[in-house]
Amino acid sequence: MGKNNIELAKQAELLPRLVIYDPAYRQIEYPNGDVPENYGVCSDVIIRSYRKIGIDLQKLLHEDIKTNFNQYPSQRIWGLRKPDRNIDHRRVPNLERFFTRKATVKQITNNGQDYFPGDIVSWRLDDGRPHIGIVTTIKLPDSQRYLVMHNIGYGQVAEDVLFKWKIVGHYSY
Repeated sequence: MGKNNIELAKQAELLPRLVIYDPAYRQIEYPNGDVPENYGVCSDVIIRSYRKIGIDLQKLLHEDIKTNFNQYPSQRIWGLRKPDRNIDHRRVPNLERFFTRKATVKQITNNGQDYFPGDIVSWRLDDGRPHIGIVTTIKLPDSQRYLVMHNIGYGQVAEDVLFKWKIVGHYSY
């Protein structure tokens, strides 16, 4: 577990809790663009946490998708014909593909001790929708498992959701 991973987890823990869940498409600046701070979805937890440690996922993902468009699900899922720097980085399947291409892909297990602060975890919810979060430094009482910072509709919160849904991605970046 590297220094950046611990710092990433701590930055996720510092994100404001009161965020209106809003997946609306918005035109944003580039690079370092963001939707208004009091709005967001699960992917914004990831984007904002990385930005706090000096990593602009909007720019990095846009640059990669621009040169490797066919490697991303943008056309298959959303019918796009070219990259869109306003939204590509906010879509969980694109983040999963980016992390698969650029991060350390870690084993998916049912053992909470295999998930460390700063790890990125992605799931498929019971209805099939994608979801993503960051493992924090906050341990469950009487456990070796950490809480996960995510936003599923009621703010950016750290909760015991690691095994609540089917894990489809586990990364360290």
